[in-house]
Amino acid sequence: MADRNLTLLTDLYELTMMQGYFKEQEQNVTVIFDAFYRSNPGGGSYAICAGLEQAVDYVKNIHFSSEDIDYLRSTGLFEEEFLKYLRGFHFSGDIYAIPEGTVVFPKEPLVKVIAPIMEAQFVETALLNIINHQSLIATKASRVVHAAQGDGVMEFGLRRAQGPDAGIYGARAAMIAGCVATSNVLAGQMFDVPVRGTHAHSWVMSFPDELTAFRTYASIFPSACILLVDTYDTLKSGVPNAIRVFTEMREKGIPLTFYGIRLDSGDLAYLSKEARKMLDAAGFTDAVISASNDLDENLITSLKLQGAEIHSWGVGTNMITSKDCPSFGGVYKLSAIFDEDTDTFIPKIKVSENAEKITNPGNKVIRRIYDKKTGKLVADLICLADEVYDEKDPLLLFDPVNTWKRTNLEGGTYTIRELMVPVFLEGQCVYQSPKVMEIRDYCAKEIGTLWEESLRLEFPHKIHVDLSLPLWKMKQELLAAHSDGEG
Repeated sequence: MADRNLTLLTDLYELTMMQGYFKEQEQNVTVIFDAFYRSNPGGGSYAICAGLEQAVDYVKNIHFSSEDIDYLRSTGLFEEEFLKYLRGFHFSGDIYAIPEGTVVFPKEPLVKVIAPIMEAQFVETALLNIINHQSLIATKASRVVHAAQGDGVMEFGLRRAQGPDAGIYGARAAMIAGCVATSNVLAGQMFDVPVRGTHAHSWVMSFPDELTAFRTYASIFPSACILLVDTYDTLKSGVPNAIRVFTEMREKGIPLTFYGIRLDSGDLAYLSKEARKMLDAAGFTDAVISASNDLDENLITSLKLQGAEIHSWGVGTNMITSKDCPSFGGVYKLSAIFDEDTDTFIPKIKVSENAEKITNPGNKVIRRIYDKKTGKLVADLICLADEVYDEKDPLLLFDPVNTWKRTNLEGGTYTIRELMVPVFLEGQCVYQSPKVMEIRDYCAKEIGTLWEESLRLEFPHKIHVDLSLPLWKMKQELLAAHSDGEG
């Protein structure tokens, strides 16, 4: 499965459109496409963007092999001149993107592609596939991590993920969003992230009795001794046998550096509280109580409210699949076409009766506005690329739909940060992806810029994503032109 050529990881219509552009060579103009999403997963107020490193690798390695060309020929859809062109195809344009781990919001471009239309069109499907998946899982994991309130969350979802890639890159995304470890050994190797695991019920069942199983495991892994205590009877058998093993280890002088129990069934709140009493009474006050069993952010929140004595969470199916919201919904839309006569980009807009599907036109950037005193995020401002702002000047922010909703920021009270960074320039990669654990640290800082009200799992305060006045006026002019029947 290594070193796969993902060039044909695309929808057929990307290639048929490319052939159409190829036959009309004057149509291969330079364009701008924006990749963005329309609503936050899970009813939250934000998302976490992820997957850029894999998107970069994809673009760097685009090439049509002889086998690819032969396959496309066999479909009967493509002419030989076009297939000959594909043999030398590579990406020659520019790509700008928001770095992985950044907090993002609907409608703002996560990726901007500036390239000849054949190239810009071709990369659409794969970019969306990669960015959508990892951003979805990172967002779900961020919600789970927030619900855990500082406890360690481990990603345990490989066996329930929708295939190897979903398991591997879902684990990567979960780590970016704040998980402390993954059970996925291949992900650990590929991304240099911590791996953790205990043992299964089958381990206990394979021995003559539970105590023997625990003793054997403790003898093999004395410095990572987390015992699964619910194979037979958690409180009458599992916890007492675990305590007996911990006592024997202590009597032998074996350091109890990382030890405890795992609960995987039953009433986790009740069992954890009773287990805590038993462990404390035996002198094992620092023993870890971890839990698994179909956890998600809502169940973890509920268990916290019930006073559950759990401080380590193994989250699998619901996180690796983002079970309550299985798709990210990212789209890829044309926003401008370069006009050689005027040497400028001509803005383009998609109009729809559904207001949510009307796009923002032009060559855009995103400027994030922070409160200078607190460092908290105030709003995001989508602007035209040539706009200039000075933090010393007053700044007007207004809702692009309900324009009467306005905020005036006094000069010197805010700071501005441009979100997108160059990734490819003239076909050459100019971006070096950080390591996953570095992205994880950056993501934690990003979450720290959100107000607590925006982190609520239910009915969170929404972050404002506004349009600059020049961009808003451009959009209104294009909408008016289209309503008047112009092209």
